[in-house]
Amino acid sequence: MPRDNFQIIGSLEDVQIIAVKHSIRDLKFLERIYGQGRWRKLKGIATVQLENGRIRLAEIHWYEAHGIGKRQMKIKRYLD
Repeated sequence: MPRDNFQIIGSLEDVQIIAVKHSIRDLKFLERIYGQGRWRKLKGIATVQLENGRIRLAEIHWYEAHGIGKRQMKIKRYLD
Protein backbone atom coordinates (compact mmCIF):
# COMPACT_ATOMS: atom_id res chain seq x y z
CA MET A 1 0.00 0.00 0.00
CA PRO A 2 1.19 3.54 -0.65
CA ARG A 3 2.80 5.34 2.29
CA ASP A 4 3.07 9.13 2.29
CA ASN A 5 2.94 9.31 -1.50
CA PHE A 6 -0.58 10.68 -1.65
CA GLN A 7 -2.35 13.94 -0.97
CA ILE A 8 -5.64 14.28 0.90
CA ILE A 9 -8.24 16.19 -1.05
CA GLY A 10 -10.91 17.83 1.08
CA SER A 11 -11.34 16.73 4.67
CA LEU A 12 -11.07 13.56 6.72
CA GLU A 13 -14.49 12.18 7.63
CA ASP A 14 -15.79 9.56 10.04
CA VAL A 15 -12.68 9.90 12.23
CA GLN A 16 -12.41 7.27 14.97
CA ILE A 17 -9.84 6.58 17.68
CA ILE A 18 -8.31 3.11 17.33
CA ALA A 19 -5.83 3.14 20.23
CA VAL A 20 -4.48 5.43 22.96
CA LYS A 21 -1.39 5.54 25.19
CA HIS A 22 0.12 2.12 25.90
CA SER A 23 -2.21 0.20 23.59
CA ILE A 24 -0.25 1.74 20.66
CA ARG A 25 2.39 -0.77 19.54
CA ASP A 26 4.72 1.92 18.14
CA LEU A 27 4.54 4.25 21.16
CA LYS A 28 8.26 4.06 22.00
CA PHE A 29 9.17 4.73 18.36
CA LEU A 30 6.81 7.73 18.17
CA GLU A 31 8.17 9.22 21.38
CA ARG A 32 11.78 8.70 20.28
CA ILE A 33 11.29 10.25 16.82
CA TYR A 34 8.65 12.97 17.44
CA GLY A 35 8.72 13.51 21.21
CA GLN A 36 6.52 12.83 24.21
CA GLY A 37 2.83 13.56 23.88
CA ARG A 38 -0.67 12.22 24.31
CA TRP A 39 -0.41 9.86 21.34
CA ARG A 40 -3.49 8.37 19.70
CA LYS A 41 -3.91 6.16 16.65
CA LEU A 42 -6.82 7.25 14.48
CA LYS A 43 -8.56 6.26 11.29
CA GLY A 44 -10.80 8.13 8.88
CA ILE A 45 -12.12 8.22 5.34
CA ALA A 46 -10.84 10.68 2.76
CA THR A 47 -10.58 11.30 -0.94
CA VAL A 48 -6.92 11.06 -1.91
CA GLN A 49 -4.88 11.88 -4.99
CA LEU A 50 -2.16 9.34 -5.67
CA GLU A 51 1.26 10.03 -7.24
CA ASN A 52 -0.01 9.02 -10.68
CA GLY A 53 -2.85 11.56 -10.46
CA ARG A 54 -5.61 9.05 -9.83
CA ILE A 55 -8.26 10.08 -7.29
CA ARG A 56 -9.68 7.42 -4.96
CA LEU A 57 -11.67 7.06 -1.76
CA ALA A 58 -9.53 5.48 0.96
CA GLU A 59 -9.37 4.58 4.62
CA ILE A 60 -6.45 6.45 6.19
CA HIS A 61 -4.64 5.54 9.43
CA TRP A 62 -2.31 7.89 11.33
CA TYR A 63 -0.88 8.82 14.71
CA GLU A 64 -1.59 12.16 16.36
CA ALA A 65 -0.50 14.00 19.51
CA HIS A 66 -1.49 17.41 20.85
CA GLY A 67 1.12 20.00 19.90
CA ILE A 68 2.84 17.60 17.48
CA GLY A 69 0.12 16.96 14.90
CA LYS A 70 -0.59 14.12 12.47
CA ARG A 71 2.30 11.75 11.72
CA GLN A 72 2.86 8.51 9.78
CA MET A 73 -0.24 8.78 7.56
CA LYS A 74 -0.88 5.74 5.40
CA ILE A 75 -3.59 4.31 3.19
CA LYS A 76 -4.96 1.19 4.82
CA ARG A 77 -7.43 0.22 2.07
CA TYR A 78 -9.33 1.63 -0.87
CA LEU A 79 -13.10 1.96 -0.57
CA ASP A 80 -14.06 2.40 -4.23
